[in-house]
Amino acid sequence: MNETLSGLVSRYSPSGSEKPAVDWLVGRMQALGYTQSFVDGAGNAVGVMGCGSRQVVLLGHIDTVPGELPVREDKGVLYGRGVVDAKGPLAAFVDAIAALGEIEGWQFVVIGAVDEERDSCGARFVAAQYRPDFAVIGEPNHWQRVALGYKGVAWAELTFLRAQSHSASRNQTACESAFETWSLLHGYACQYNAGKPRAFDQLLLTLRAIRSDENHLRQRAILQIDTRLPPAITPEQWYEQLRIFAGDAEITRQSYAVPAWTCEKNTPLVRSFLAAIRAHGGTPSFVYKTGTADLNTVAPIWRCPALVYGPGDSALDHTQDECLSLEEYQKAVTILVSALTNLINRTENKLQNTTAD
Repeated sequence: MNETLSGLVSRYSPSGSEKPAVDWLVGRMQALGYTQSFVDGAGNAVGVMGCGSRQVVLLGHIDTVPGELPVREDKGVLYGRGVVDAKGPLAAFVDAIAALGEIEGWQFVVIGAVDEERDSCGARFVAAQYRPDFAVIGEPNHWQRVALGYKGVAWAELTFLRAQSHSASRNQTACESAFETWSLLHGYACQYNAGKPRAFDQLLLTLRAIRSDENHLRQRAILQIDTRLPPAITPEQWYEQLRIFAGDAEITRQSYAVPAWTCEKNTPLVRSFLAAIRAHGGTPSFVYKTGTADLNTVAPIWRCPALVYGPGDSALDHTQDECLSLEEYQKAVTILVSALTNLINRTENKLQNTTAD
């Protein structure tokens, strides 16, 4: 019952080294009876079920952060790198669509995207390849919860240069300039966040690294800053704010910046998931995350009803304690099958009523 999950987790696939896991998953989807399964132009694993005109894309990611962990099962819990983030949700997509099978008029596309933990090149590739009617993104949020928002992100490196001077002089050093700028940014974020109780609405700054060096001519200090953006601040607006506080520092943008994204709540897709969770004994709830996901990359392009779903505790992301209850995994597969069945029925009934009118 858990062959897809255990097989996927057993194939270590840090960003940039996903091919063995991708090849295995393509073969697994073929064995499960998918209409097609293949590796696309970005190296993503893709499985297609059905050939109807109404399309649902279920986008998970197959890469993990580095750091291989022993894969083992103990008392109904599977341990291993990526079992939470995010092979559990991806495997649940694969098993759910296999259980659902071909549905006349519908096509389900399951994607195990590469590179999500770095630059999301897999998601950026598929964003241009598909125009789904509905999208489900795979990230861990427990089986009873639906995520409707992820914060944006912007990375930057600030480099401060100062002429070399005697330590007894009153000239500001490069390190002092860097420290002053970080203090200003931190103060600005605190002021911005005042009166905003939800972390999703706050500006969250993380100083990822600070380093310095010098020679006989100059001093240099470098700050690496990870900024999680609320919906009210775009990456461009944040970079402009950095420029104001950074003075003469050189600002280098790193990786791909993406804005925050909030999904619409009142859609047939969301209602279908809520009904499925209730039908199987759960109490559904919504969550808005402080991290960033492939949702932020594809949703602004696809502009279709979307949500994020998947088993697992996101507090275990990137840790040495990644583990997933097999009972929760099976529950999530059941919810996915039920929710997608609800979605099909709701859509078909709406079309019939429209035709009758």
